[in-house]
Amino acid sequence: MIKSMTGFGRAVVEEEQYSITTEIRSVNHRFCEIQVRLPRQLSIIEDKIKRCVNEYINRGKADVWISIDGEKGIERKLKIDWALLDQYVAAQEELRERYEVDENIRYQQLLTLPDIVNIQEKEQVTDHFAKQVLLSVERAADQLCQMREEEGKNLERDLKQRLENVETTMIEIEKFAPEVQKIYRDRLYKRIKDLTDQHLETDETRILTEVALFADKSNIDEEIIRLKSHVHQFRDILKETGAVGRKLDFLVQEMNRESNTIGSKANDYSISKNVVQLKSEIEKIKEQVQNIE
Repeated sequence: MIKSMTGFGRAVVEEEQYSITTEIRSVNHRFCEIQVRLPRQLSIIEDKIKRCVNEYINRGKADVWISIDGEKGIERKLKIDWALLDQYVAAQEELRERYEVDENIRYQQLLTLPDIVNIQEKEQVTDHFAKQVLLSVERAADQLCQMREEEGKNLERDLKQRLENVETTMIEIEKFAPEVQKIYRDRLYKRIKDLTDQHLETDETRILTEVALFADKSNIDEEIIRLKSHVHQFRDILKETGAVGRKLDFLVQEMNRESNTIGSKANDYSISKNVVQLKSEIEKIKEQVQNIE
């Protein structure tokens, strides 16, 4: 079963204090590339997230977004700068004595003084929190994989139809090929005969040999045989599991090469018209193969 490289997956894991949402979007790419966008405190498990996604996809570019609502595993601590506070208190005591102010210092006032109180946040990723994050990633990746498989089924149906069209076109080309070769041989023989008769006598056997050699160059039997073989291999690869996109891409290049050779050899309108149709189908196959994992 083939898989598409295009897909989307989304999952939400909810806890009492927070919820984790993971979204994964993938597109076609020559290799496997995974990019993760996540809150800063989760950067410590970024490699685990990439490995988790990589277990589900073998090829393609995947963008992973992770967001957290609620408590995010952040521990807050209150810190007082006691040394600075001692200086504030000493300064206020000195002011009271110098200016004879009879007013006691209130601690509420001290806490509002600049730079006395700071709230420090310590980001923590507990084992349980990390497991919940990875669980959301797994569920999103599973959804992504299901969508890629479903899209792969559509691609497979389309490719099989394209292959049938290629075979139908090759049958049409085969019908004209023998007659084209005969016409080409007769035409070439006549032209050589006309030219040589006007100037000098030539060996009839030599003329026939030269005509046969030139006519052989227009023979497309080997190209048709190889093209049929490529179509057969293509169908076999579609039945394989795993990443087969690169194999199919290489095979399409070979199919395109054979069709170009047929077009360059065939000096006939009927064949040339079918070659255009053949190349059109192969190009459509190539476009679809670009999206196969």
